[in-house]
Amino acid sequence: MISAQKTIEAHLAAIAGRDLEAYAETLHDDVIVVLPNGKTLEGREAVLEFHREWFSELDWTQKMCRIWEKETEGTLVSVYEADYHEGDYHARNLVSLVFTRVGDAWLLLHDQNTRL
Repeated sequence: MISAQKTIEAHLAAIAGRDLEAYAETLHDDVIVVLPNGKTLEGREAVLEFHREWFSELDWTQKMCRIWEKETEGTLVSVYEADYHEGDYHARNLVSLVFTRVGDAWLLLHDQNTRL
């Protein structure tokens, strides 16, 4: 079994590297993403479509700093402060990631982004 920590590292590396295939491997079919503007993306296909477009943009960077994490037998919750830059735009967000264990894998079930 891949550890929860290795999965979250792979998830964040896939985002930083704009690697849609690697990112997709970390998603639960029923994933929900809440964007900073309150819009929700429900389900694997909607989340992948959004990230396909986002990953194609090359002028953004995002630094993630973990501020809290808790793992139980079947759940991993990690909270990060994200420092996001895209051209002249800058934002700081609080990002909460909830992974659940499915068989031998850990998959992202919930991703909540909130502006700071």
